[in-house]
Amino acid sequence: MSVTVADEIAAETERPVPISRVRRLVVWHRFITPLIVVVVLALLLLWLSSIQLDSIEQRTLNADYIALRVGEHLSLTVAASALVAVLAIPAGILLSRTRSRVLRGTILGIANVGQATPAVGVVILLAIVWQTGYTTALVALVIYAFLPVLRNTMIGLQQVDATVTESARGMGMTGGQVLRRIELPLAVPVILAGLRTSLVFCVGVATIATFINAGGLGDMIVNGLKLQRFPVLVTGAVLVACIALLIDWLAAVAEDLLRPRGI
Repeated sequence: MSVTVADEIAAETERPVPISRVRRLVVWHRFITPLIVVVVLALLLLWLSSIQLDSIEQRTLNADYIALRVGEHLSLTVAASALVAVLAIPAGILLSRTRSRVLRGTILGIANVGQATPAVGVVILLAIVWQTGYTTALVALVIYAFLPVLRNTMIGLQQVDATVTESARGMGMTGGQVLRRIELPLAVPVILAGLRTSLVFCVGVATIATFINAGGLGDMIVNGLKLQRFPVLVTGAVLVACIALLIDWLAAVAEDLLRPRGI
């Protein structure tokens, strides 16, 4: 019986990829994003050093000013994401347990309104009815990033096979033990995906915190636009993009490390 070229290609395609090769690909994949960020920042620095900056640009594009704005931006992002995790995960657990469709629909509807409203609208509206500054920007970020974590927590818990939880209860576990030992570990990948989405949301929305005097890299972008200083504008935008890429990369690494074995 002759073997055709098509048969050889099919056999090659169906051949399992060696585990060592898969691990090498995973390791290389983890280093691609930081490598891209380093290259982009190096190109930005090279470009800035090759052009003549005026006095306004020199006052803005210095290490102290940039470090201060990056620190404010990261502070807003990390604090808002932590608050979202603390508030949205327990809320998602409670909603997955309730049988009241009215309560579930009401809370999901409120969370949907927070995310469906344009981010600028949430920030400005809170500043009008409350105050301007860091705290208002933080609350606006929490409102805007709340829904992905809430929804993913509910979906993650609802996707757990009912026969698994029934078996656990049949072995004598209480409701709390089933939640801690069975449901939450199985739902961890979905919950972490929601947290990762919220982190990236917060990085982007923190840029408009400058409109209510809350600092961040949005200051550089807005100043660059108002003063027609192209280097300042480009530097602020590139730094925001690099922070978003790095935070998404860190969240992906954490997702891989915290994922329970066998899932």
